[in-house]
Amino acid sequence: TFYLIGEQRSEFNCIFLSILWCVRRMKLTKLLEVRRSLCFYRCFSVKMFGNGEDSFKVIRQPFLPCPVKVTDHLSSCYDGLVIVTDTPKQLTGSLENLVPFLESYSKIDKSFLEKGGLLSADVPGGRIVYAPTGPIVRDYDDVRRFSDAASKGLKRAIEVGIKRPLFLCPPNPSYKNNQLVSLLGALHSLYVPLEGKESKPHETPLIEYIGLWRDNEDIATEASFLECGKSVCRDIGGSDPERMCPVRIEEYIHSIFDSSNIKVEVVSNAETLAQQYPLFQMVNRGSLDQARHHGRIIYLTYEGEGPITSTLYIVGKGVTYDTGGHDLKVGGSMVGMHRDKCGAASVAGLMHSLSLWKPPGIKVVGGLAILRNSVGVNAYVADELGTARSGIKIRIGNTDAEGRMAMADLLCKFKEDALSAVNPHLVTIATLTGHARMTVGEGYSIIVENGPAKKEGLGYLIQSIGEQFGDMFEMSTLRREDYETHAGKYGYEDIVQYNNHTSHKKERGHQKGAAFLIMASGLDEHGLDSPKPLSYSHIDIAASSGPYPGIPSGSTITALFQYIKTIIRN
Repeated sequence: TFYLIGEQRSEFNCIFLSILWCVRRMKLTKLLEVRRSLCFYRCFSVKMFGNGEDSFKVIRQPFLPCPVKVTDHLSSCYDGLVIVTDTPKQLTGSLENLVPFLESYSKIDKSFLEKGGLLSADVPGGRIVYAPTGPIVRDYDDVRRFSDAASKGLKRAIEVGIKRPLFLCPPNPSYKNNQLVSLLGALHSLYVPLEGKESKPHETPLIEYIGLWRDNEDIATEASFLECGKSVCRDIGGSDPERMCPVRIEEYIHSIFDSSNIKVEVVSNAETLAQQYPLFQMVNRGSLDQARHHGRIIYLTYEGEGPITSTLYIVGKGVTYDTGGHDLKVGGSMVGMHRDKCGAASVAGLMHSLSLWKPPGIKVVGGLAILRNSVGVNAYVADELGTARSGIKIRIGNTDAEGRMAMADLLCKFKEDALSAVNPHLVTIATLTGHARMTVGEGYSIIVENGPAKKEGLGYLIQSIGEQFGDMFEMSTLRREDYETHAGKYGYEDIVQYNNHTSHKKERGHQKGAAFLIMASGLDEHGLDSPKPLSYSHIDIAASSGPYPGIPSGSTITALFQYIKTIIRN
């Protein structure tokens, strides 16, 4: 395996052409796959296959912060070890000789097995960074202990100058996915924001490559799919409201997917939006005087090979900046509102992961509602009446509840499509309510589902899968009050969008957001009492999308990726 890094376009082209020349000289006749990378570091992993077949493969890893190699021996190409485990006793096989060495050091430093440290040892690079997880079997422990330890361990390795770490995370009987979760934690810590990559395109990466101690490539491959998707999510979700204004998000989406197996469709014409997505356009019209802030709806469609056995429709909220509209955010509460596009960012990231994975037998359609909630003479205001795509008449109560307005018509469109789809499941992902953060605290997504999804146990399935991979969810239940709050009472409107209280001060705030989406899209006609029930799950990621200041988390991508794997297996 060769890893090629070219900082200059001309330099990289020379290296790439040199490989092709070598291939010709070696008389390798079968070229399986060659893909040019458009990433900033232009990383390739080049794998040579023998076994009597003259062939080779060049696989791009365009959004990984560094290449990941898989090895089962202590090679001199590494300059340090990073060990992530709850106890040295988990090291077995050829690593067993490290156990007495690590335990003996704990006699000198009693805190070593709990807090870790840097050791000089007879290993590649002469250094070991020991990154313990701490206790992992208490009532409140979960697999995130491994990702936290891996992130801290890799940061410590960088501090001491390790450039090519060999990452050791032995299997753990309590957590079967600990190796994947640990590697994702390590890669997360290496993410460089898009603005940083663009302003310093020739800056040397902190890590040249990571070695993963493993006897096969399955975990490294899956981690690369997930981390590439999360990098896309972080690029879109974390970048400022000008770098990722609606027009530039569309450009970014095209740069990723135009040469992939994902079909991209964009709706940006103002008349079309007004006719087919009227609630979306009510919010969007406040930005029509600035071309770069014109809203657009972006559809991303993946269709796997073979007969389709399941269909997943996902709407993502992509508000590039939320001023609150005429119900203006004041007192500093507008800071960080460029992250209000993290729902759409998560959908785009998941679609990128799927494009790399190429799962068979499933169709996934992502709908990105990309717009800005602006203030101005053309912006929508409270008291307005609007008619949704579903035909429902809606009274505006608060312009700061723009996310549900942006998504409702897309959800209605997906509802229409789902009626003729195979085993459909509809999902919305949004940083929808401050109430969600107040309810569960930072780091947790909330799932609220309708009757058909609840009957199938879809929300609890996603929660259970997320728990296994460190992508955490809590469940909430829709009640009659959530619907009754939105009912129109005086003949002007069918439903009321919101009242004048901010969501975090409103009881059942995150549940009522889901109820509105169901009512405004017409999904309430496809509940348990319908001859054509449709399963729908709303995911509020206001508390899990990542800290600000800080790096977006890419929440929901891992869980939904694994959820799709479960669907395919079943």
